[in-house]
Amino acid sequence: MQFTFAHNNLNVFELSRSLAFYSEALGLTETRRIEAPDGSFIIVYLGDGKTPHQLELTWLRDRTTPYDLGDNEIHLAFRTDNFDAAHAKHASMGCICFENPHMGIYFIADPDGYWLEVIPAAK
Repeated sequence: MQFTFAHNNLNVFELSRSLAFYSEALGLTETRRIEAPDGSFIIVYLGDGKTPHQLELTWLRDRTTPYDLGDNEIHLAFRTDNFDAAHAKHASMGCICFENPHMGIYFIADPDGYWLEVIPAAK
């Protein structure tokens, strides 16, 4: 028996804000969408156009407060072919939340506070 990655899910409070962030910050685009007939949820899958892995964003209509991420000890990682340009872009967006120059990586936070690691292509 073998398992392969399909997607990661993040629940988001404001779907349109999250979609705009992931598009601007990481170039992810919507690949498909599932909407509940009663409007209770929307699931949007995002892809990078190069790998089969997807990010699933789930919005729940009845959610009235932002998510409490606790210690937020999980993250997703993204490779970039131009680390310096990516860092400059994210700095201008004001979304860098942690840097580790010794390791050559940094993290950005999405609108819900999820951390996303950015690493150079060679890592």
